[in-house]
Amino acid sequence: MKRFSTILLATDFSDTSQKAAEYAMDLARTFEAHLLVLHVINEPVDLRGFYAPHISFEQLEKEIESGAARMLESFCKERFGEYSNFETAITTGVPFEEILRMAEERTADLIVIGTHGRTGLDHLIFGSTAERVVRSASCPVMTIRVPER
Repeated sequence: MKRFSTILLATDFSDTSQKAAEYAMDLARTFEAHLLVLHVINEPVDLRGFYAPHISFEQLEKEIESGAARMLESFCKERFGEYSNFETAITTGVPFEEILRMAEERTADLIVIGTHGRTGLDHLIFGSTAERVVRSASCPVMTIRVPER
C-alpha cells in the first residue's frame, strides 16, 4: 500500500466534514503523516454600493475570517486531541480551486473531503465541490458521505 506523508483534509464544518476528519485522523496516525486541515471561505459577494448599516465590506470580510479561524481551532481541538502533527490553513476563493491549489502547493499524497451527496436540482444549483476535486486532483481523493437518517 502507498504511504501517505501529507494528507489534506478539506472542511466546511458540516457533519460530513466531521466524519471525514475521523478518517483523515485515522490515516494520519496509521501512516504518521502530516495532516493539513484546510477551510475555504467561499468568495463573498461584493456588496459595496448597497446600503448595509453598521459594517463595511472590509469589516465583514474580517469578521468572517475571524469566525472561521475560531471554528477551525475548535474543530481541530475536538477531533485531533493529542495528535500534534497537523496544521491549519484558511483561504478565500472558490472551494474546489483552493483545495486543488493547496494540494499541489503542499504536495499532498491524499485529499480527504466530505460530500453531501446532493442530487437533482440541488446538485445543479450548488454543484459538488468534492466531485470537482475528484475530477481534477493529481493525487488520490477519499470522499466521505454521511448517510441520511
